[in-house]
Amino acid sequence: MKKINKPVFLLLMAFSVLFNCKNDKKTETFEETTVIEESLVEEPSNVIDIVTRSMEFQSVDTIPSGWNTFKYQNLSNETHFFLLDKYPEGKTVENTLTDVAPVFEEGMDLINEGKSNEGFAAFGKLPEWFGKIVFSGGSGLIAPKHTAITTIKLDPGYYIMECYVKMPNGKFHTLMGMAKPIIVLEKDSGNSPAEATVNITLSGEEGISYDKIITKGKQVFSVFVKDQKPHENFIWHDVNLVKLSESASEEALEKWMDWAHPKGLITPVPEGVTFLGGVNDMPAGSTGYFYADLKPGKYALISEVPNTKSKGLFKVFQVKN
Repeated sequence: MKKINKPVFLLLMAFSVLFNCKNDKKTETFEETTVIEESLVEEPSNVIDIVTRSMEFQSVDTIPSGWNTFKYQNLSNETHFFLLDKYPEGKTVENTLTDVAPVFEEGMDLINEGKSNEGFAAFGKLPEWFGKIVFSGGSGLIAPKHTAITTIKLDPGYYIMECYVKMPNGKFHTLMGMAKPIIVLEKDSGNSPAEATVNITLSGEEGISYDKIITKGKQVFSVFVKDQKPHENFIWHDVNLVKLSESASEEALEKWMDWAHPKGLITPVPEGVTFLGGVNDMPAGSTGYFYADLKPGKYALISEVPNTKSKGLFKVFQVKN
């Protein structure tokens, strides 16, 4: 199987990151009158199918531009996601093999050895064009044997679909085959997103907020990216929906969501954690959508960045019976 680029990466856009030390612990409070009835949401039929059975993306090679809904079936035994990276003109996956993969091989091996400072310094060798990649959305993390439905808007161009969750040995799934070129055509799909039942606002400065109590049943979440920036691990903020069992540790989940930690974003996920999708990294001003069928229980919305609780990017909520 042909090796592809190492990706955490596709998010290392700046090395002048200012640490966000703002401690925003706001919680969502709503009047009882804002509770909505269980929604009558229908699963979309006009979708682009993506299937993973092991360490691959099975999908079409070309798609229209504009609004597209992706149905990602994770039939494997590991947690995955997909992220669409729009490459600068003239660059393809072959360029990652010669210009990017060796840099990540060096940097990530150092991080996995516990030498984070040396590993981050190695990323300074990435080519200039790497910073022109546009991270254009995708699904949030999705558990084995689960399906994520995500709607995003794409411009025409050459994209790489990838997953960079780590193997137990620390190797990224991209290196195991989870990187696939996708061509987005000039022709527009003519699609429109579904009407949201819950509206999420995502901000690196203000955290995650939503506009009403989240109830059981089928929901369509909109995610508006109010602002965007690289965090301490160079990753942009996104939204992942998580089901938490009674045994789940919020502290373990928060730590696991930071790829820069040797045990972060690595198989297995923390005990009692089931990922249910979301919307992956998008530029400021973008809006994406994801579907979920919620049963009563404890859930969280969390970003894939360090120190999520202090940034307001880790919100726990209960879905009542």
